[in-house]
Amino acid sequence: MKNRMPAVAGTFYPATNIALKNQISILFENVTESSEAEVAALIVPHAGYVFSGGVAASAYAKLNRQARYKNIFIIGRSHRKYFEGVSIYPKGHYTTPSGDVKINEETTSQLTDKHRFIYYDEEADRAEHSLEVQLPFLQYWLYNDFQIVPLIIGSDDPGIYEKLAEALKPWFNPENLFVISTDFSHYPNYETACETDAETADTIIANDSEKLKECCNRNRRLSGKNLQTGLCGAAAVQTLLHLTQNNPDISIKKIAYKNSGDVPEGDKKRVVGYWAIVVNRNKTDIRITAEDKLALLKLARESITRYLIHTKNETTVPGSSVIMKEHLSAFVTLKKEGKLRGCIGRFDPSTPLYQTITEMAVAAATHDSRFEPVKTNELDQVEIEISILTPLNKIESIDEIQPGKHGIYIKKGIFSGTFLPQVASETGWTKEEFLGHCSRDKAGIGWDGWKTAELYTYEAIIFGEK
Repeated sequence: MKNRMPAVAGTFYPATNIALKNQISILFENVTESSEAEVAALIVPHAGYVFSGGVAASAYAKLNRQARYKNIFIIGRSHRKYFEGVSIYPKGHYTTPSGDVKINEETTSQLTDKHRFIYYDEEADRAEHSLEVQLPFLQYWLYNDFQIVPLIIGSDDPGIYEKLAEALKPWFNPENLFVISTDFSHYPNYETACETDAETADTIIANDSEKLKECCNRNRRLSGKNLQTGLCGAAAVQTLLHLTQNNPDISIKKIAYKNSGDVPEGDKKRVVGYWAIVVNRNKTDIRITAEDKLALLKLARESITRYLIHTKNETTVPGSSVIMKEHLSAFVTLKKEGKLRGCIGRFDPSTPLYQTITEMAVAAATHDSRFEPVKTNELDQVEIEISILTPLNKIESIDEIQPGKHGIYIKKGIFSGTFLPQVASETGWTKEEFLGHCSRDKAGIGWDGWKTAELYTYEAIIFGEK
């Protein structure tokens, strides 16, 4: 097969590489970059970039730019042809003005060899835009090369998307990313779109395929309000929900919403809605043995010693334990005679745990601005404590905070600050004092700044040399 050439370059997005990169870079400039712990899937719009590009960028900004994926499954619903089954482009590349994106032929072969309902439909693929428009975002945002598995669902038949979900189950794991391409309401007025799209998004984050089916059926009855559809890619979203529902380790969050009436080129009397939604894996069952703890503490001490004596920051994997290579957030705390001597950590789990501990141990000893760097003759007096963190969980009320159990992360604009869970236990602060001190002393937004900031909680496995 030949490479799949772009069908909508010059209409949905710019036709030249320079113009395309310029437009996408501007879209990301208006988005707050904050990668999530472990993204399993994104729900992203597929309209022209002038209309939905900002919402799409807010979804892709949740991906760790250093991430390496074996496959990126891009799933959409056919717009131009009704057909039975699912079309897959089996080999070669998808081409965009930004270059070629390789198709993972090993994965596509496994799917087509095993499942007769997955095959290539050239007519359905030729002019389909829902998959193509996602590629320039991935090409721009991800630093590492990736391979895709492009899938176009031919109808809203539940039998098809249920079979597709079953076929994709072996790949729904942390090694792969799923991108679900869909717009929301089509052609009602601005107010109806906002109301309908909010209800549809709430149904999706409830992670219940039956509720989504009921919601889509309700939307069909609103044809009198010019609502042609509330979710054009319902079959693609349903495929995702059949992979995620009943999984307690999955959480789904709304990221951003706009519709075409929000841009100067749009008409508020007749709009299309766009949501960015992220599906996360919540790693709340971190299992670490006593041997792992000892190995990490030894690694932290050796890393500090090596750096102070030889000015080298080398990273070596301590042993063969699986957790050492897992991507987890962590802090390293140094204490001297029971008093804090340095503490630095990383919420973005972009590196394996052993590397994070190596780098944070050295940083806590040498780059905590509150203290002078640790000296070589102090090493025997410094005690090391490590906190391995669960992913951040955004909260809506401080009633969700349990002092001593939860750490707190406060974010307002460019300002942020955190207290580890043990801080509340060590100080005896009330919940309000915990928040006030973090807001004023760590985030720098004043004692009451937390009241208008984003609040997140997390838990920690804490262990130390003492």
